[in-house]
Amino acid sequence: MAVSTDIVRSWTQPRKVIRARLDRGISEPQLLALLMGACLLLFVAQTPALSRAAFLDPSVPLEARLAGALMATLFLVPLIAYALATISHLIARALGGKGQGIDARLALFWALLAISPAMLFQGLLAGFVGPSTGLTIVGILVGLGFLTMWIMMLLEVER
Repeated sequence: MAVSTDIVRSWTQPRKVIRARLDRGISEPQLLALLMGACLLLFVAQTPALSRAAFLDPSVPLEARLAGALMATLFLVPLIAYALATISHLIARALGGKGQGIDARLALFWALLAISPAMLFQGLLAGFVGPSTGLTIVGILVGLGFLTMWIMMLLEVER
């Protein structure tokens, strides 16, 4: 199936989507592509808020803010994601999980990619509205959605 179709299905059937992806087989280059795609969308999601911040405080230009966000999302987030996937796999293994490390990476990276539409919405809200109660609520919902998807997918790949 197409990635976009699987992203939509992940919101309602995360276990079925991750199982289908596992059954099709996954390689390390494919995982890296999924992670980099998620990181790119995370960077794009930050641009409205960065633009707003640069407009309100021109002492730090937009280009500098974008460069910092690009460095963080395309270079640091992948390192953190690989470490987090490894730690989650080791914890699952200690609790009786039967999956492999590549399966745990797929669960985390796919959850990041699947939550990206919500992150894009949160970014737009941050850019247009700025800090507010609504933005905080949306941020909490995005975080809970990500954790729910990731845990459900991790349980599926480790069983």
